[in-house]
Amino acid sequence: MLISNPEKNMTSIANLRKNYERAQLNEDASHANPLHQFEQWFNEAMAAQVPEPNAMTLATVSCNLRPSTRVVLIKEFDERGLVWFTNYDSRKGQELAGNPYAALQFHWVELERVVRIEGVVEKISDSESDTYFQTRPLDSRIGAWASPQSQVIPNRGVLVANAARYGVQFLLHPPRPACWGGYRLKPDIWEFWQGRKSRLHDRLRYTLQGTSNKQNELWLRERLAP
Repeated sequence: MLISNPEKNMTSIANLRKNYERAQLNEDASHANPLHQFEQWFNEAMAAQVPEPNAMTLATVSCNLRPSTRVVLIKEFDERGLVWFTNYDSRKGQELAGNPYAALQFHWVELERVVRIEGVVEKISDSESDTYFQTRPLDSRIGAWASPQSQVIPNRGVLVANAARYGVQFLLHPPRPACWGGYRLKPDIWEFWQGRKSRLHDRLRYTLQGTSNKQNELWLRERLAP
């Protein structure tokens, strides 16, 4: 019988180290607008074939101030914000209904980069959600009906049975469920983190200051100590 050694395991974890030496992030070389900086880094992550570069951690807070996180997939971003899709009745949906402020984080390990984003979240329009829903694979559209997301179910058979039932009901044309759609986070804080040698990492934070007369967003860019 193999018995683990907690002290040895803790020592092994404590000794994990990684040197960050791939790149740097300087004020002069970064974009004044954080959306443009994000677009550059996102494109570089895709070009580097980072696994699932569109995966981001979404953090929400419940009415009793208990935080929770989960991984979702970004589907769109522009000057209006960052968009993902999910079940509105899920835990995250319920928490966003009570507290619309949330945070997102991208971690592109291979590039030694992290992007953190904070802001307020709102549902996108029904027409936008309808349009995206119709681009999903058929099994994913059926899955949106089959899964009562975040609810307790007795076993996996419930999902399989639901999928079969809705598959027969809708055939090749399932409509979008009313409880499923998109959210958009409108950022007011961005932070870009680039790993550097000796743990002296680069951190640039952009904080929204308002808009100019031309409706262009004004951002304060500051360097943070790592």
